[in-house]
Amino acid sequence: MKEPMTTEQILLGLKHYRRIARQDMLRATETPHPEAFLKHAESRREIYAALGSYAEAHASDEVIEHALERYRALPFVTGTAEHEHPDIKGHENALENFFLLVGLDPKSRREARSRRPRLDTVAPAESTRPG
Repeated sequence: MKEPMTTEQILLGLKHYRRIARQDMLRATETPHPEAFLKHAESRREIYAALGSYAEAHASDEVIEHALERYRALPFVTGTAEHEHPDIKGHENALENFFLLVGLDPKSRREARSRRPRLDTVAPAESTRPG
């Protein structure tokens, strides 16, 4: 079994992910859907920053559980056009990247994914809340 990451390691990984998101924000104008690409990158960066803030005051296992809660609250937007729902897709992508960073087992990721609501069952204000 993989040894759990320390909070410091999580913070370093999130810092790296924030840099990548920042680079993506800068190159958004070069993409087919610049506004959606920018929003996706901003949304990823927002999640990385929020998880980093949470990690500064909590143990690594608590940070992972917090990320799982946020992931379970995200509505499914799979199957929509690439440029639709960039905020939700950015949050989803950031959380999935975080799960890879911390080595969360695939079974836990699948279970969390299976609990996510459908987009049409979520109130509009809830679907994008940074929470």
